[in-house]
Amino acid sequence: MAAITKKSTIGEVLNMNIETARFFMEIGMHCLGCPASQGESIEEACMVHGTNADELVAKLNAFLGE
Repeated sequence: MAAITKKSTIGEVLNMNIETARFFMEIGMHCLGCPASQGESIEEACMVHGTNADELVAKLNAFLGE
């Protein structure tokens, strides 16, 4: 499985494993079903929501690596 990066889109991550949605929800990204959010990169989403993209990417990769 390819590693997630800040350039990965939310849609790509959710398609890898829908259970990753909880990590987005935890930081306030509640519009995961919105078509616009599906094409948004993790970096863009974190910038809008005032969160650290590197921390989110690390959590997602750790979860998917389990």
